[in-house]
Amino acid sequence: MSVSPARRAAYEVLLRVFEQDAYADRAFRTAAEGLDDRERAFAQRLAYGSVQRARTLDHAIETLGRRPVRKLDPPVRAALRLGAYQLGYTDTAAHAAANESVELVRRARLERAVPFTNAVMRRLADGIRPLLDSLADGPLKESYPDWIHETFVRVLGKGGAVALMRAMNEPLETVVRLVRGEPPTGSEETDVPGAYRVERVDETLVAAGRIWPQSRGSQLAGLCVGSQAGERVLDLCAAPGGKTGQLGGEVTAVEIDPARAGELRENLATMGRGGVTVVEADGTALPPGLDGFDCALVDAPCSGLGVLAQRPDLRWRAVPLPDLQLALLRSAAERVRPGGTILYSVCTLNPDECEAVVDASALRVLPLGEKWPAFAHPTRPEFLLTLPHVHGTSGFFISRLARD
Repeated sequence: MSVSPARRAAYEVLLRVFEQDAYADRAFRTAAEGLDDRERAFAQRLAYGSVQRARTLDHAIETLGRRPVRKLDPPVRAALRLGAYQLGYTDTAAHAAANESVELVRRARLERAVPFTNAVMRRLADGIRPLLDSLADGPLKESYPDWIHETFVRVLGKGGAVALMRAMNEPLETVVRLVRGEPPTGSEETDVPGAYRVERVDETLVAAGRIWPQSRGSQLAGLCVGSQAGERVLDLCAAPGGKTGQLGGEVTAVEIDPARAGELRENLATMGRGGVTVVEADGTALPPGLDGFDCALVDAPCSGLGVLAQRPDLRWRAVPLPDLQLALLRSAAERVRPGGTILYSVCTLNPDECEAVVDASALRVLPLGEKWPAFAHPTRPEFLLTLPHVHGTSGFFISRLARD
């Protein structure tokens, strides 16, 4: 029996993510080479959905299969997760999901595990939907680590946390930033200036430097920097360059990783954004001479809890980084002239990486909520907080600060 190219690709992604610690998007690019558009879309749905829902799928496999998932051979574990996802979350025919999961195990030369895989798939076909329906609202049902759920409850309460988790288990809107020229045909203007909602990203327009794929939340952070022509601007964690391309003035863009610095240069060239000096350096230990800036952007590394919809494996590897974030913010503040401003943003909703970092910096807050009331933070309206389940975009915390 054959295995469809889409299922084979999704299976390879599952193996690489959970057995080799690969990033899902990179693993998918490799696994999906040669697939046509329809197969690629199906493979991506299966791969990303199975990675996102791994906790819930493992619960179903263990409950109905009566064997700990951690004790299974990796190919069996991947095949069962893929099959369980199809049975629980898609309209795939039960026989197709079962037969191809069994065939994947057979092709892995684990003939001894074929009867077990077949038996578990039959039990899943009969029982996974009722099992999923019986789960209480919460991190097991929505497939999140407990600590992420607890973080969301701190910010939004129990109901808001569930709504947020559900929203980030589904694809969010597709949005591009207009770099130059006319908006893409058929695009929809949004509440963020320059941001247009589209059905899909037209890569020919990206290559031509007319648009750039960038969420409304991300674009909002870039806009809030407010840099103007003639100003000296420091972008402390610049790659891949979406926000860098939004900045006015004479920009110095800092990136610690040489490969990402190269990507940053390429992306700025594609956007046609000249006047940017890329410096390969540690943002917490900047070289001498980088000082006296009028404003700075610190879009700091973070746990990424606001972009879990776009990065299906991130929930399983996310780590809060408040110490690094505070060090970067203080480093930027030291290089800004007195009276200058710093825009601190992170694509997370974790208060320990958001308002707590700003509070610890002791910098003066310049309120943003009055200018952007639709995105005002629910409890600290001087800040902005975009929420996937409310605004339909990636989650960003945005603050504007001043050095006195």
